[in-house]
Amino acid sequence: MSARDPLTAAVSGGVRLIELGQPFFTGMPCSPNHPGFRMTLIRRHGDMTRPDGGSAANEIIVTGGHVGTHIDALSHVSHDGLLHGGVDAAQAQRGGLFHELGAENLPGLLRRGVLLDVAALHGVPTLPGGYEITVEDLRRAAKATGSEPQPGDVALIRTGWSRLFDEGDAYLGAATGVPGVGVEAARWLAGRGVVATGCDTTAYECVQPGAGHRVLPVHRVLLVESGIYIMEHLALEELAAEKLPEFVFLAAPLRIVGGTGSPVRPLAAVSR
Repeated sequence: MSARDPLTAAVSGGVRLIELGQPFFTGMPCSPNHPGFRMTLIRRHGDMTRPDGGSAANEIIVTGGHVGTHIDALSHVSHDGLLHGGVDAAQAQRGGLFHELGAENLPGLLRRGVLLDVAALHGVPTLPGGYEITVEDLRRAAKATGSEPQPGDVALIRTGWSRLFDEGDAYLGAATGVPGVGVEAARWLAGRGVVATGCDTTAYECVQPGAGHRVLPVHRVLLVESGIYIMEHLALEELAAEKLPEFVFLAAPLRIVGGTGSPVRPLAAVSR
């Protein structure tokens, strides 16, 4: 497969889709900075029956925009009062929603995706809590597969941490910390010109044991300084197991007017 033409190869031979997101369910792990996901049926079959015998069920969903697999809009993080491009955050958020850089501006993504499998690079199923992914890690992971991020790509970083997703507190790593990208590695990705990047953890970036989400400098580097979208809570185990370092990445965020992020269902399209 050509490093720059995975879409043509996938379509010409038939397309197979690999899920890159976690399922949404009540009680799933969630950053303490955000309200959790809740869903319940508000109408059940039989609550109302139509004259012809038909019945319908439906639900109510309550969630934050940064819960489960999601993408950050550029309105999500500010630094010294400014959003990406020098936009005044206080002015932009007046009236309870963002008038600039809101989630309705998140693009649909149909791009070349690359997997930088740092856990595999170190020969472990899961990187240890608090491990900071370095520039050298990313360079070596890219070299190992020959799939270095290029301008316009989506770069996905695997730590193996999603293996703990069903374990709740262990996945959030309050005591152990969580592995993730460091500041210099984020700047390396920005220098490669990626349009978006994601990781299989709750915060994308490295979180040291006991530190929580008190400071998130990588979010500043990517969102505020570079205008690069961040995806969190990815599920990358199947992609890694199949040793697919490059693929067609597709995702369609919800157009939430004035929001700061959106749930998303990312997919990898690969040839059969």
